[in-house]
Amino acid sequence: MIIHLDLDCFFVSAERTRTPFLKGKPVVVCKSSDAKIFSTLDSESVMTESVGGFNGLIQHKKTFSSFDKEAWKSEFMDEKGRVHGIVIAKSYEAKKYGIKTGTSLRDALAMCPKLLIVPSDHLFYQLLSTKLKAFLQTKIPILEQYSIDEFWGDLKGWVKEEETHTFIASLQKEILEKFDLPISIGASSSKWIAKLATDFRKPYGLTLVPQHEIASFISLMPIATFPGIGRVLQKKFESYGIATLGEVLEHHKLVSAWGTIGKDLLARISGVDNEPVVTKRDRRSIGISRNFHVIHNRDEVLRRAIILSRHLSYTIAKLDLHPTTYYLYLRYENGISSKSSQTLDRSFSEGLYREWVVQMFSSLDTHPHYGILHLGLALSNFITPSQTKTFSLLHVEEDEKSKRLSEKLTKLRDKYGIDIIRSGAEKQENEKE
Repeated sequence: MIIHLDLDCFFVSAERTRTPFLKGKPVVVCKSSDAKIFSTLDSESVMTESVGGFNGLIQHKKTFSSFDKEAWKSEFMDEKGRVHGIVIAKSYEAKKYGIKTGTSLRDALAMCPKLLIVPSDHLFYQLLSTKLKAFLQTKIPILEQYSIDEFWGDLKGWVKEEETHTFIASLQKEILEKFDLPISIGASSSKWIAKLATDFRKPYGLTLVPQHEIASFISLMPIATFPGIGRVLQKKFESYGIATLGEVLEHHKLVSAWGTIGKDLLARISGVDNEPVVTKRDRRSIGISRNFHVIHNRDEVLRRAIILSRHLSYTIAKLDLHPTTYYLYLRYENGISSKSSQTLDRSFSEGLYREWVVQMFSSLDTHPHYGILHLGLALSNFITPSQTKTFSLLHVEEDEKSKRLSEKLTKLRDKYGIDIIRSGAEKQENEKE
């Protein structure tokens, strides 16, 4: 059997482990723009293990003493009393009021005036997730982390199939007792049916779906409930009058005719895809992005892009990765976005990357009259023993010198923090003489 474990409203549950007062009450965890990363003041940060998904590896430390009902106002309310911020997690008690992930904090307060608000603390969540993973690895020999709050485990050869329910019930109870974290667990013959089983009964649910019961289990489920079926496929099924997963299997000949996508989907829905639980995957890309209040001053936006490039460069150095493709993404206040990528035949270094960001930002900013509210940087196409690349001979000496400098910068930041060395371009206008 394969099991899927999903922590119930994890960020809220994590906050409840250190503030029991929040239990049983409508709670949201909210995020605003990241003021610390763009500050000119040094801040203490920590390099964490990867926890899957889109979670950054470098997180700033936050001081926590106790929960204060009014503390959120200092982060999410401006001097004019305007509330900003986005809900990134909500308790089941808050969900009853119609609050969703992505709801603005202002709207959430209108929906539930007695709402309790907690500013996000991603370092705390990632460290807690890492501790849980270490515990699960003592219980499950083959474990895959899918995201900060989701895991798959392969029990084959470890737990007899007829003992699966007893095992997951015991595991669920032990996680609650040891970490004070409620978790839902699903089990089946395949990864995606196990995940579907977890989603079927939450919170704190246990669902076991043997192979011979899969067809009846999924028969009446809407197509949108299955992981990986996005809007494009949903519309395609709608055009054929197919509304449930059971109907997908009934029209298997039609779906098979869609090629590899159709055949893979049928295998997953049937629970016969045989996709393995993978303990470690090769990283394909890594990025960093930030939202912030609309900024029209291009010097300030560029300053922030350079700061993000420093953080991403340090992450690359710590992971010992060697990227060759660079990405930059801008989003404007009117919803328009601008993005570009470039593959370079040069050895990566912080200096080279900073120069590329400056040059690319200038050419990519095609709407100078609009304010910018989002920046995203990413790196990919890593050099590996099986995927090599020949670098340009024109820049060998320059790139080697820049690479040695990057290595020295990394050692200094390891010892004194990521903010100990900054580029001159990171100074704000009002600091310049």
